[in-house]
Amino acid sequence: MSKVRLHLDHPLAEGQPVPLGEDQAHYLFGVMRLSVGDRLSVFNGRDGEWEAEVTDAGKRAGRLRPLEQTRPQEMPPDLWLLFAPIKKARTDFIVEKAAEMGCRRILPVQTEFTNSERVKAERLRAHAVEAAEQCGGVFVPEVAEMTRLRDLLATWDAGRTLWFCDETLAGGVGPVPERHEGPGAVLVGPEGGFSEEERGRLRALPYARSVRLGPRILRADTAAVAALALWQATCGDWR
Repeated sequence: MSKVRLHLDHPLAEGQPVPLGEDQAHYLFGVMRLSVGDRLSVFNGRDGEWEAEVTDAGKRAGRLRPLEQTRPQEMPPDLWLLFAPIKKARTDFIVEKAAEMGCRRILPVQTEFTNSERVKAERLRAHAVEAAEQCGGVFVPEVAEMTRLRDLLATWDAGRTLWFCDETLAGGVGPVPERHEGPGAVLVGPEGGFSEEERGRLRALPYARSVRLGPRILRADTAAVAALALWQATCGDWR
């Protein structure tokens, strides 16, 4: 696998030229020091991974030529991550790890105790792209705009099982993640936890499953990684 991988929002096919924008040209030719004739791996999330050759290298633009497909398109399990945004660096961490661990969609949600009322979805999408480039994936998860949790649940597809990570179960004996088939989602709350009203509503939903993540209360970003790992090992493509 090439040391340099680049995500492109452009169709990929053998011999079809791919233009590069200013940011991409700066990264490839200014940061990575590639030049005409050098090769790299490219992907767009639709057409698999390709080996491409640099055919034009400029300071503000450039061009690539895909040579051959090195990996077919691979879709991750139909897994969503719902999380309440926390501090900036930790929110970025959650998005990066969700992309690395095979989420198909990432949804920031506003709960009653969510501290952050706004998130910059474009910035989070950029982190998801970078994570996919670095981990060798060929798919970049969608990062949605932040939505109120109650609004999202009001339109939820009952065919998608929701793992609700309930921090009140820590330290006791409670439900553990169980294997199931079909679409799934993981919900992780804010640093202050869920409100009693939210917890009661979630527990009453027929498609929701309250789960505990071990004997200790985990920090929100740690809980997201732990829950995704459990889902992938139990229901996803780690089995």
